[in-house]
Amino acid sequence: MHIGKRIGIILVWVTGLVFVFAGVNNNDPYLVVLRGTGNLLLAITSVAVVFTLVRRDAWRRGRWAGKLLVVLWCLPPLAILTSHVTFELRKRSVLQTEPARARSLGRHFIVGYSSFDEVARLAEQGLIAGIYVTRHNVAGRTAAALKAEIAALQDRRRIAGLPPLIVAADQEGGIVSHLAPPLTALPSLASLAELAPDEQRAKAEEFGRIHGREMASLGVNLNFAPVLDLRPAARRNRFDFNTLISQRAISDDPAKVSMIAAAYIHGLEASGVGATVKHFPGLGRVRADTHHFSADLDTPIGELEATDWRPFREVLSTSDARLMVGHVAVGALDPGRPASHSKAVIDGLIRKTWNYQGIVVTDDLVMGAIYQHDFCTAVVEALNAGVDLLLVAYDGAQFYRIFACASNAANRDALDTGMLRDSEIRLKRTLEID
Repeated sequence: MHIGKRIGIILVWVTGLVFVFAGVNNNDPYLVVLRGTGNLLLAITSVAVVFTLVRRDAWRRGRWAGKLLVVLWCLPPLAILTSHVTFELRKRSVLQTEPARARSLGRHFIVGYSSFDEVARLAEQGLIAGIYVTRHNVAGRTAAALKAEIAALQDRRRIAGLPPLIVAADQEGGIVSHLAPPLTALPSLASLAELAPDEQRAKAEEFGRIHGREMASLGVNLNFAPVLDLRPAARRNRFDFNTLISQRAISDDPAKVSMIAAAYIHGLEASGVGATVKHFPGLGRVRADTHHFSADLDTPIGELEATDWRPFREVLSTSDARLMVGHVAVGALDPGRPASHSKAVIDGLIRKTWNYQGIVVTDDLVMGAIYQHDFCTAVVEALNAGVDLLLVAYDGAQFYRIFACASNAANRDALDTGMLRDSEIRLKRTLEID
């Protein structure tokens, strides 16, 4: 057999295995780009390969090898169909949740979305407390179109007798300006770090007012900003594809971070938009990108309190900001468990030691540091730790799996009713959620 033909056969085998893998893992957020048209192309390609192999007598030739190759290429469409059926069954189960349960658990979720009709149904049934709008919601659209869409969702909530949706977005300025365009693209707050103190405060408040005014005009009422992580001293590693905190952090000086962030929040809140400080316990010392990998923070608590955590404590004590907790494990408090679902961090440190009684929201749960581990355990532990809002941003379709985790835990009495009751009180007080 010629070397070229051998290579061709090997490539057919390898490609077939890749297609099977894609089909089996079709619901995975890493493969979100394959859904819809991508799945159709995978299936059509698989059928075409099977047809070609059969026509060339691969089924008969080469004893078992040819038969196995044909069987291999029959598997991707079956795997895709199985994944789709699994997803639809879980979705149907969630949508049939008893109304009282739906509203009781639904008040804890903010979801990203692509389909208006799908998210409208979740909103009408009280299965979610809010939505997250980002680049794909504004791509190729006018501000007026997004405003009308948000207004339509709020109308449906009102007709259903439910409180207004939280409408959240990431509009930090700089590289994270997910609604710009159509909104104004402002520089990051880090661009103000070298100005005189008075000018820092004035410009930061102006940035906050601009963001707040423009977001409020769309119907967005919660901004996942500002970033309070300290800028890392050393250059981050080559595997940091998404966090890029060195470009987003305001400064490496805690006092400067606190001052600029507080002024920005004042401007944002004056325009009717809530602020969310992030990403506690801080990403400045962390080298791993939690979008894809687990991360640990092994610095002593005393040092963290004096540096990385100082802006969080100062800003939270002087504003109505929410607190976003990231997926970094604090070694001195709860080694190996991300802060986003650590009771030692959320209930122990934040609630009891710091006495912060505002809203705590997780970073996106569709991140590798959470998703690649025991997903359901993280969801249940987050609620039991006192987290108020769980964010499902990047791949909103994962909401059905996450909600099912919470609902199943409620069925087996694995949710802490005391924690849920306290969270309900905080949500009603802070966000006026019924």
